[in-house]
Amino acid sequence: MATIREVAELAGVSPITVSRVVNNTSYVSAGTRERVEAAIAELKYVPNLLAQSLRQKQTNTLALLVTDITNPFWTTVARGAEDVASEHGMNVILCNTDESESKQNTYLNLVLQKQVDGVLLVPVNNRCEAVQHIQSQDVAVVVMDRKVTNTQVDVVRCDSEGGAYQLTQHLLEQGHRQIALLNGAANVFTASDRANGYRRALAEAHLDADAEQIYYGEFTLASGYEMTQQALNADPRPTALFAANNFIAIGALRALRDAGLRVPEDMAVAGFDDLPEELIVEPFLTVSAQPAYEMGQQAMALLLSRIAGNAPEEFQEIVLPTELRVRASSNLKLEKYSQ
Repeated sequence: MATIREVAELAGVSPITVSRVVNNTSYVSAGTRERVEAAIAELKYVPNLLAQSLRQKQTNTLALLVTDITNPFWTTVARGAEDVASEHGMNVILCNTDESESKQNTYLNLVLQKQVDGVLLVPVNNRCEAVQHIQSQDVAVVVMDRKVTNTQVDVVRCDSEGGAYQLTQHLLEQGHRQIALLNGAANVFTASDRANGYRRALAEAHLDADAEQIYYGEFTLASGYEMTQQALNADPRPTALFAANNFIAIGALRALRDAGLRVPEDMAVAGFDDLPEELIVEPFLTVSAQPAYEMGQQAMALLLSRIAGNAPEEFQEIVLPTELRVRASSNLKLEKYSQ
């Protein structure tokens, strides 16, 4: 591999001049620049970015830890974050934790050892240890989608409680009084927030705690399938299912199909998170849609502001609104359901 000195010798300049051309840090005449660039091309010289970053105490690298990159919601969030980072000349390391605390900790140790300039973190639970570990290394961190307890940190999330409240209200307006919530793990902020929104809507409809049917599992297809089977065996049996994310909803639809039940004729279904328009030929599922791309954008912009030192002194909590999109999977009044 060619060195900066070899480039300088071929171009007939000093190594510092090559450095100025590579980093564009000061004026170099057009003729000299052309000779240096020609030497770089001929020798296939690649600048040592690691050495530069050590001198500058900045690696221009960021880490993004999400829970399930196979989920289109997180793919869209990641795209929004990466687009903003790219505009600012930053590179992003993407890590997938699978809602596993051990995987989360392994990845955090790895990216901190690589001296990333900042971390966008979707924590796997409500505890503060992961955030405090990042902060203890003087690395900027912004939490996405969820909150953590007992620590001060920037957060960019959507209004999970409000979205769940709207979805449950919609099902209540359709005449349902037995609504099952198929939820994620109880120790995840979004799951507890969606349960709170569900409960608030039931309470406003003057339904007591006996009307609650909440199942806790994971934000996966398999868990959605299993929780739906549990709900179908419950007494009283629900007339509507509220899936706490899109993967749970898909699992629920599969379970209903396998049970020989029609949607919405035999069971109404609504869910959290929409699928990208380009993946849907004919939208069917009623959802509370979160602005995933905007979440990634705003979280990355806030992280870059923290790194640059021009963010507000107080930590920020940015809460983005959800949008209720009513479609065929729930848009049928209860009195029309076949019994």
